[in-house]
Parts: sequence; C-alpha cells; structure tokens
Amino acid sequence: MQWVMKALSWLGAVLAGAIFGVAGTICYASAVLKPAGGLIVIPLGLMLAAVACLGLLLAIRLLADDRGAVLGAGLGMLIALYVFSLQGPGGSVVVPQVAEGEAPLGMIWAWTLAIVVLLVAAWPDLRPARAARARQVDAASPDESR
Repeated sequence: MQWVMKALSWLGAVLAGAIFGVAGTICYASAVLKPAGGLIVIPLGLMLAAVACLGLLLAIRLLADDRGAVLGAGLGMLIALYVFSLQGPGGSVVVPQVAEGEAPLGMIWAWTLAIVVLLVAAWPDLRPARAARARQVDAASPDESR
C-alpha cells in the first residue's frame, strides 16, 4: 500500500509542477523593466517565476523527503515549458525566438528552470550528517545528572 501513496505523491508533484511550469512560462516575459539608458533589462516576471518554481521544488523536497517527487515536479515544469514553446494551432508561440537586439528571455527562462530543478534534486541530504554530529556532541558533553 505504501507504493500506492508514493505513486500518488509523484503524480501530484507532476501536476503541481506542470501548473507552476505553465504559470511561469506564461508570465516569464511580463514586467520587463528597461531603465532610462535602455542597456539593462530587468526581467521581473522571470525572477518571480523562478522563485515560485524554486519554492515549490523546495517544499516538495522538504515535505515529501523524496527526490523522485522533485524530479516529477521538475519534469512537469519542463514539459509545460516545452509544450508552450511549440507553435499552437493558430500559429501563436508563448516562448518566441529571439529578435535581433532583444534579450533572450525565453532561453534564459528555459535554462533557469532546468538549473533550478537540477540543483534542488541533486542537493545532498544532510540530515544523517547532522544527526551524527549531534550524537558526537552529546557523547562529548559531560553528564549533568551526577
């Protein structure tokens, strides 16, 4: 019965990742600020989408304690990005190719999302090391009950 719960949590993670991937892919290019000089582009939508996706992946990693669920959510995000990068039936594309002289926000969004997924999934589990260190400290401290 435990494998059923694990499979359901992975399915939920994929769906949540797909929802966040769709939302991030739709709004990554919104609120692009170009200060007076015009040389610097501040992509607020991209930063907000990256932080939201990072937050979801961290929450899944911390709550589910399972890298498979994180990879499932990341896969959902990346599939949503891929699907929205394709040309739709009406010819529209959410992640267009870069025009000359424009910032390549679509490529930056794709690489940012992939790097965030890989970092959260690959981050080592430090709890066993912390528990061993706590046992060492407890063993080294003098007994106060005497």
